[in-house]
Amino acid sequence: MLQYAFPLLAVLIWAGNTVVNKLAAGAIYPAEIGFYRWLLAGLLFTPFMLRPVLRNWPAIRPHLGKLVVLGILGMATYQSLAYYAAHLTTATNMGIILSLMPLMALALSIAMLGQQLTLGALAGAVVSLLGVLLVISNGRPDTLLSHGIGRGDAMMLVATLAYAIYSVLLKKWQLKLPPLQMLYIQILVAIVGLLPLYLASPKTGLTATNIPMIVFAAVFASMLAALAWMHGVARLGPSRTALFFNLLPLFTALIAAAALHEALALHHLLGGILILGGVLIAERWLTPWGSPQPAKTAT
Repeated sequence: MLQYAFPLLAVLIWAGNTVVNKLAAGAIYPAEIGFYRWLLAGLLFTPFMLRPVLRNWPAIRPHLGKLVVLGILGMATYQSLAYYAAHLTTATNMGIILSLMPLMALALSIAMLGQQLTLGALAGAVVSLLGVLLVISNGRPDTLLSHGIGRGDAMMLVATLAYAIYSVLLKKWQLKLPPLQMLYIQILVAIVGLLPLYLASPKTGLTATNIPMIVFAAVFASMLAALAWMHGVARLGPSRTALFFNLLPLFTALIAAAALHEALALHHLLGGILILGGVLIAERWLTPWGSPQPAKTAT
């Protein structure tokens, strides 16, 4: 049972961090917490990781360009947009929208990796899209035609897409490097990449209110959750571990209700069910597109 505890812990921490993103709105500027988070994580990792990375530099150097792309997408872009989105939408919405990531990654795998298009991918995309429309329109999809999508939800959709691209590139490139060394280098990339935004943005400064948020994001969300997820992948495999990501919107909604007193409305429940249902359809219904064979499900 211990192998299941690792991905569960990672998803629980990431759900908590989505709520911390919302708590940070008003307590610290997005550019500040985005930069400080990775700076602290980098400082904490450096005593343990700098020497191994330097020793392994001949193997790392040929992949440095790819690691820079991964760091910009997965660390800098994704999390920075999430901090900005937290100023404009709810933590519950953020968690539900983030649950689209596996389906986005599947669609990108079909486009970028030549993965077989399945009936499940098509049906799941339609079902999940209905769920997203329900959530971002607050239960009234017809209002999107007149008012459009909210900026916060739009930012979260772009952030989720950035992380989906990150996930697909990891699979496409399959870099033969130690995972912790890859994580450390990507953190350093995020620090450098976010420095200009930090310098150009207004600043609140470090306070007794926002320092715990930075520490949680750096230590728990950036380090502990990543290590727990790696252990989960090593014990369960990537596909089985990825299924735990589907618990993210549920955990986020529960934590947001307790910590932020966000009301879980009917459109959140229905939208979340549709999104997760679409993801499961895509993952389980594997009949190839155009195949005359009867549908079958994965076992």
